[in-house]
Amino acid sequence: MASQDWFEKDFYATLGVAQDASEEDIKKAYRKLARKYHPDKNPGDTSAEQKFKEIGEANQVLSDPQQRQEYDAVRQMARGGARFSGGAGGAEDVFSSMFGGGGGSGYRTYSSGAGGQQGINLEDLLAQFGGAGGGFGGGGFSSGFGGPRQRAAQRGEDVEARASITFRQAVEGSEVRISDGDGQSFTARIPAGVKDGQKIRLRGKGRAGFGGGPNGDMILHVSVGADPVFGRDGDNLTVELPVTFAEATLGATVQVPTFDGKSVKVRVAPGTPSGRSLRVKGRGVKTKKAAGDLIAKVHVVVPKELTDEQRQAVETLAAGEADPREELLAKARQAAS
Repeated sequence: MASQDWFEKDFYATLGVAQDASEEDIKKAYRKLARKYHPDKNPGDTSAEQKFKEIGEANQVLSDPQQRQEYDAVRQMARGGARFSGGAGGAEDVFSSMFGGGGGSGYRTYSSGAGGQQGINLEDLLAQFGGAGGGFGGGGFSSGFGGPRQRAAQRGEDVEARASITFRQAVEGSEVRISDGDGQSFTARIPAGVKDGQKIRLRGKGRAGFGGGPNGDMILHVSVGADPVFGRDGDNLTVELPVTFAEATLGATVQVPTFDGKSVKVRVAPGTPSGRSLRVKGRGVKTKKAAGDLIAKVHVVVPKELTDEQRQAVETLAAGEADPREELLAKARQAAS
């Protein structure tokens, strides 16, 4: 800002709030106006772009408690709280009391017109505070007297957002519409292989910067839904593979569904128990780095109903089987003795 901006600009009026407005009121007013005048919403509208810069400048000052206090003090002087006039009780006395100077502080006076009242030269006064008579660059006074601090280009704030996507979108990648904190929406690319709860940084999609500074980023929290067929273990896809008692006992070649809606054949070895995993290479989650595998977990299905012939065959099988729990019971008895 120029050296006199804080004297001349009413930031409260710019945001449309009262001087005693709370921090929350200021934040709400800024966001409402930022949505209205955002350049993305008003392409090619120079007046909207200027308005957006003005409300950003006002918010930068009023949202900072220290800067707001300093701004209020400067505005109070501008309204006459500390009179810029000569004579007793004038500016020299005011600043003498503020900064310990004597009546002959050396401030040059200016004339308001022929025969008019004499006052302090504002540029000289500001120069006493660490400035150079002219402008102060990008942000109020220098810190030479503890007043408003000079601000260089400032990066915009980061913002957070959430996106809920399907399991398939997470595995294959997708584009989703995201709304930022100012009510603007845009399309974001979700990379293939994103995990539930993962955070994605979207560069430049945060709050607008000030004074030529870059925009902040958006931190996108991703929530992934469940799939009725497949699960996930890292970059591997998992699937429950039901096999019959006979297939598990005698061995068989069975079909396993793949994520693309097709299937592959896998060999179930004779005597395969429930819970054993069969691996299909390269049929898992495909990312830029590699592709995971498809893990088929065997689940032996026990028939609920048997024909007389089937029951007789199972009874014959059972008669010739050893007790599979004998070793387990022996270990338990040994441990307890």
